[in-house]
Amino acid sequence: MSAVKRPVPASAASFLAFDFGTLRVGVAQGSRFLAQGQALRTIATQGDARFAAIAGLIKEWQPDALVVGVPFHPDGAEHDNTRRARRFANQLTGRFCLPVFEVDERYTTTEALAAGAQDADAASAVLILDQFFRELGL
Repeated sequence: MSAVKRPVPASAASFLAFDFGTLRVGVAQGSRFLAQGQALRTIATQGDARFAAIAGLIKEWQPDALVVGVPFHPDGAEHDNTRRARRFANQLTGRFCLPVFEVDERYTTTEALAAGAQDADAASAVLILDQFFRELGL
């Protein structure tokens, strides 16, 4: 299932990706030129502190756009975390005035853990960004 529903401008070359969770948010960065993500860190704070940490990463990495993983049930149905992740994506749009793209992130944590990731949340963010690049045909 493709989740990138609107065109990504060619001028958008650098991205930060987020694996949203209610307790932690994994973060990865990547560029269209390399078409692969790199784990940055996991943010383990909520509310304004979470967004302050994200603001620091946006200032440091200067992304052109953001990518948020949105989870679904195996059959594609939405659940509570689907709505929470979409709300998080909307908050990013409102706070940082950057384009935000959603990617179906079913099984990324399972895949990251199976690969032996020490920071499963940041590794999941890499998988989300890699999926985004695949959906762009990169």
